[in-house]
Formats: sequence, C-alpha cells, structure tokens
Amino acid sequence: MKALQYVEVGKPPVVVEVPTPEPGPGQVRLKVTAAGACHSDSFVMGLSEQEYAQFGYPLPMTLGHEGAGIVDKLGEGVTSVAVGDAVAVYGPWGCGTCYQCAQGKENYCERAAELGITPPGLGHDGSMAEYMIIDDPRHLVPLGDLDPVANVALTDAGLTPYHAIKMSLPKLVAGSTAVVIGTGGLGHVAIQILRALTPATVIALDVNDEKLALAKEVGAHHAFLSNAEAPAAIEKALGRKTVTAVFDFVSIQPTIDLGGALSGVETDQVIVGVGAAKADVGMLAKPYDSTIRSPYWGARAELMEVLNLARTGLVHVETEVFSLDEAPQAYDRLHEGTLRGRAVIVP
Repeated sequence: MKALQYVEVGKPPVVVEVPTPEPGPGQVRLKVTAAGACHSDSFVMGLSEQEYAQFGYPLPMTLGHEGAGIVDKLGEGVTSVAVGDAVAVYGPWGCGTCYQCAQGKENYCERAAELGITPPGLGHDGSMAEYMIIDDPRHLVPLGDLDPVANVALTDAGLTPYHAIKMSLPKLVAGSTAVVIGTGGLGHVAIQILRALTPATVIALDVNDEKLALAKEVGAHHAFLSNAEAPAAIEKALGRKTVTAVFDFVSIQPTIDLGGALSGVETDQVIVGVGAAKADVGMLAKPYDSTIRSPYWGARAELMEVLNLARTGLVHVETEVFSLDEAPQAYDRLHEGTLRGRAVIVP
C-alpha cells in the first residue's frame, strides 16, 4: 500500500510503498477514507536531530493523527465494532485504566509516557496511508453519515479548541468577550464553537488578512491584525481594555505577551498552540484570579460532542483536498501558511 512517511530527520516526507498491515489480537484495521495534516506534524518535522531524539519517535513513521475510515478487518476478540462501520479515530491514546482514562480523558493519561504509548502519526504509524491499525476499538468513534473528508479534521482541529473553550464556558456569559489569536486551521473552528456555545463577543487576531477574512466569514464579530496596535483596536471596539478569555493558537512570545496585555481580573489566558514562551505570574504580576493554562487535545466524549455540533451544522471545517501522492505539497502549503483552513489527504 501507499503511505506518507517521515523517513529522515530534517527531510520532507515522502510517499512510499509499504506492506499492508494486519491487525493483531484486539486490534482493528481501517481502510482510510480521510486523513488530516496538522501543524503538530510540521512542528515535529522541523525539529533538529537532537530535539527529535528527545521525543524518541521511530523512523520511518507514517504521518497522520487525524483519521477517519471504514472498519476493514478485525483482530481476534474484537466485538464492539463491525466490518463496514464508518468511524473517526480518537487520537490521544492512553493506557485505558488510570483515573484519567477511566473518565475518557486519555489525552491526560497518567501512564502514557511510562508505557511508551503515543498517538498514531506522532510516535507510530498514522492515517496517511491506504490502511491503518487501531490498537483498541475504544479509540474509534461512530462517524455515521458525516462526510469523512469534510469532518476528519474535527478529530483534532475541532476537538482541541472545543476542549480548551469548554473549560472556560462558565465565564463566557452574556457581555463577555473571547479573543482568538491565530485564525487558521484550529482558530477558525474555535470561532464557530464560541458562537455556537456562548453569547460572547468574539474577536479574531491574525497576521494574515485572508485568515482574518475567513474569521469574519465563520462568525467573528471583529477581526484585527495581531500586532502592537491590537490592544488599542480591541479597546476601541469594546470600550474597555481587557477581555474575558484569550485562546492562543500560535503560542509564541509575541502572542503570549499580547494575551497578557489583554488580561484583566479573572481572565483566562489559554495557550493552545504548540509553542513555549515566558510569562510573569503572581499576585503582583498578574490581575487577581487571572489564569494561564495549557490544555491538550480533548476527551473521547468531547469528540462525540464536536461531531454532534457538525451534524447540526453549527461547526464546519474549511478544507483543501489532496491525494496521497500530493500529500508532500499539502505540508509545503501548511509550512508556508497558504492553506485556507485544513489540508485533508484522501488515499
């Protein structure tokens, strides 16, 4: 079968021929119908050899942690899914038995690192292939009649912002304001989730005019360039200097600083993007009861909720479709920042 693999650190991914995998006991094989390309993949492929070694991901590795498919073959003992089922893949795999996993929060598994458990496409072979192996059927969520190509990105680009926003819902009441920094793949979905679940005024910030236009299309009340003038523009639009919540899908020092500048009493500053930066904390450094948190992906039940939002038409993902042979070009476009929304690979 064909697969898109990361073969050598620092080199672009390549399409290769590999053996079609067979499911072992308790496993499921999917015939992949759609796979999503994500900035997390680009981040991993941008690491130096020394940095990559810290992750310990084996090479070659088939990419793709957003996946959807048709159940194609069952391993011994699997009874909870059937051949022919249309499913989406829940990506943040855990041990299945710790306290967090017992709640469906495998994204926060307490033993994943200890046991060497990693998501598909971020540690072992993922969805950018004609077939993929799912270690346990509990990692499959019914897709039903949802179009896999249009909705596969919801397994990360929908689930991640949904989880981040859900934790701030008690604050996002009438009269509140939510700022979304970075309105690309995850950010444009976050705007829709905010509009679907809250009465908050939603403000989009980005350095790209086309992405700001997309933000307005999907429901942002205001859209401003993400620069030094952004706080003044927001103050002019709102009549006040601070906001209720900031969802940062970029997470570099300038955006962390910007989120801090917009924080007031009880503001949630939510660092969602893959990045690292510094921020001052403490009673004399931050407004009272303001928070900084860094959520990761989301729970299995939350993926079901996101897919239900899609079924009701409240959330959709802007997608550009590529064949498996064109997948390297999708990552080039992702790196260049020229995608409108998400890239979806169709084997």
